[in-house]
Amino acid sequence: MPLHVNKPTPEEYPSMYQPYMDQLPANEEILPLMEKQVKDLRDLLQDLPDERAAEGYAAGKWSVKELLQHLVDSERIFGYRALCFSRGEETPLPGYDENKYVTTSQANSRTLKDILDEYELVRRSNLAMFQSFKEKMLDKTGIASGRRLSLRGLIYLIAAHERHHLNILKDRYLQHHQ
Repeated sequence: MPLHVNKPTPEEYPSMYQPYMDQLPANEEILPLMEKQVKDLRDLLQDLPDERAAEGYAAGKWSVKELLQHLVDSERIFGYRALCFSRGEETPLPGYDENKYVTTSQANSRTLKDILDEYELVRRSNLAMFQSFKEKMLDKTGIASGRRLSLRGLIYLIAAHERHHLNILKDRYLQHHQ
């Protein structure tokens, strides 16, 4: 039986993420949405030449490849946090410096296809893990980056983070590449 993840209450995630959460559709099941996000991202970028994917929309901004690598890195980190929370980990989990991760990733030396393939594998791995959870586990909480959130809130945050960056890709990057 597929896992149903109720929408988290605002108390289940840090308030700084509310703008991200507001970008999610109101009445859509989160796990099927996360599955669809993989296809939507591929569809959005399928015609973007590799050279263009190595460019930012403005000076000092991440390239498309770097933004995608950020999604891969964040997906991995959030997935690890979800595993820890689901298993009752009580040790606070560290944050990470997203800019340092992007700078050291060498994303622009990779092909767009390779990064998209990696993103899909990491997302599918996380979805398989989420499907192994029982609904009662979703209430478990943990601390990451100095903030408490529930496992349910974290799952929604993964989808909301991806949606946030998908919107940035559409609004800021791809308008400049048409």
